[in-house]
Amino acid sequence: MAINEYLKRVYGGSAQSYFQRAGSALLDGERLFTVTANPEIIMHADRDPKIRALLLSPDAEIIPDGISVVRAMEILGLNVSERITGVDLAASLLKAAGENGRSVYLLGAKEEVVSALAGKLSSQYPDITVNYHNGYDGDKDVIFDEIASLSPDLVLVGLGVPAQELLIYRHLPKFTKGVLVGVGGSFDVLSGSKKRAPDIFVKTNTEWLYRIAREPQRLGRFWNNNVKFLREVRKAR
Repeated sequence: MAINEYLKRVYGGSAQSYFQRAGSALLDGERLFTVTANPEIIMHADRDPKIRALLLSPDAEIIPDGISVVRAMEILGLNVSERITGVDLAASLLKAAGENGRSVYLLGAKEEVVSALAGKLSSQYPDITVNYHNGYDGDKDVIFDEIASLSPDLVLVGLGVPAQELLIYRHLPKFTKGVLVGVGGSFDVLSGSKKRAPDIFVKTNTEWLYRIAREPQRLGRFWNNNVKFLREVRKAR
């Protein structure tokens, strides 16, 4: 499967327009599965038929989380406005859920991180309902059966790419409503456990550089995914 077949499915509008679209789905009781795509999941797709099926499924909406995905779409002449990050989408959806007294389920991160985020949300939004489970204990499929039985309005899964997306996709038929999003390490930032990159890095789409500077062990992963990804995109062009 050519890489541009996946990229053709990526949402090309603005972040604000997608936040509105996802927020409306949450409040209107629609079912929406959003994939926050970075090069890693797209590179995995040609090696894993399950990921390939997920990215091509009409049940999944894909947004360009990584700046390399945005650049790739530009190289291929596909319509794209800007990067739409998982952490910003999660923050927008949590705000909508909180202000409208909706139910949320958080799955992922360390116990102290996810419990801190749940406590923060309950304190900030008295009418919200928050359930959670950390990302280290228990059978994730059993946990997801429990989540489906609760039928929450918003499910955020922070287990890393592509495990979080594959988990959601496996259980998606059990949901008749709810916005479900894989959000990677967003719980660390949203809970206040870890600081996001300074604004200058966010505005210039160089958060990846900040993270590598803080955690040099990320360099190999960056090379294997982002650099090789853009090389494949140029071949596709």
